[in-house]
Amino acid sequence: MGSSHFTNSTSLTPALPLGRGGRSLPIGKLPVTLLRTMLARYARNRDPRVIVGAGIGLDAAALDIGGQYVMIKTDPVTFVTEEIGAYALAINANDLATMGARPRWFLATMLLPAGTTTSAGVSRIFSQIGRACRRLKISLCGGHTEVTAAVTRPVVVGCLLGQCPKNRLITTAGARVGDAVLLTKGIPIEAVSILAREKSKELQHRYSARFVARCRRYFTDPGVTIVRDATIALAVGGVHAMHDPTEGGLSAALYELAEAARVGVQVDERAIPILPEGRRLCDDFGMNPLGAIASGALIICADPSRAQAILRRLTRSGIAATQIGTIVPARKGVTFVTDGRRVRPVPRFPVDEMTRVLNPSYRPSR
Repeated sequence: MGSSHFTNSTSLTPALPLGRGGRSLPIGKLPVTLLRTMLARYARNRDPRVIVGAGIGLDAAALDIGGQYVMIKTDPVTFVTEEIGAYALAINANDLATMGARPRWFLATMLLPAGTTTSAGVSRIFSQIGRACRRLKISLCGGHTEVTAAVTRPVVVGCLLGQCPKNRLITTAGARVGDAVLLTKGIPIEAVSILAREKSKELQHRYSARFVARCRRYFTDPGVTIVRDATIALAVGGVHAMHDPTEGGLSAALYELAEAARVGVQVDERAIPILPEGRRLCDDFGMNPLGAIASGALIICADPSRAQAILRRLTRSGIAATQIGTIVPARKGVTFVTDGRRVRPVPRFPVDEMTRVLNPSYRPSR
């Protein structure tokens, strides 16, 4: 899952080399420097109706069709197989919501493994997409289905279109120096949900049934969708930017936000809400929660005069939220601060922490 709408998320399965020469790339998002080079080289010429195009840290594209913007997002699901249809819709809807759009029309490309795909399995994925579409009032409009030897587990690539009034559009690039940086719910919601599904047998041997069941419910409670979070924040006003911390976790999202808006971010590490099940699983599996996939949380950059009102409205609506930092000039970087003093840069991670755990050669710390 990528937070740039041009960012690629790769599967955990080794593949044939792509091209010749140079070192092989790590699993996960393309390195920012490489992606920046590719975009500068190949995404320079575009139709003037493209209001928001390809860029680092931008969540979706925006097209001017006259009276409003049409928003377009595509993102794959590669980390999970269970509930993959619902995940595909949720992560694409999240990125449209962060830009002020209403998600409307969904297309899905399903790549299904040869030799293990059954009619019942296909029906489950369609059923998951159908339920998620009904819940979010989105229409399934088409896509592509294929059984192929190119994958060893199901992959669903979603493409979601939405509508956005011209006076409502915001982007990650809109963050301003002085903005309060808010975070909803906590981290890493999606990592907990994925572990509960992809490592279910291991978790059942290591933890109580009640704990495992709670982790499985993370998909819906607190939930990986942030459409409601974004809608509430925008209704209060004063929101300049929002961003969805997906692959790479909160750390990657903060750096993407800083690059897109050409700003720095100062974060109070002690203020970051790490959910109890997430903290325990991260400790036991040797993961840093800052670098673990974190859909379900929403970063909001807002005018400081409106920040408390946004926090109150979210809290009254049953969505936990807190201020974790401030937008600062770019020269100050993306750093942790304590008592107003810069401590150290926010750590960066070469791959998402979940990638290491889901790799077959990985072993937990205890």
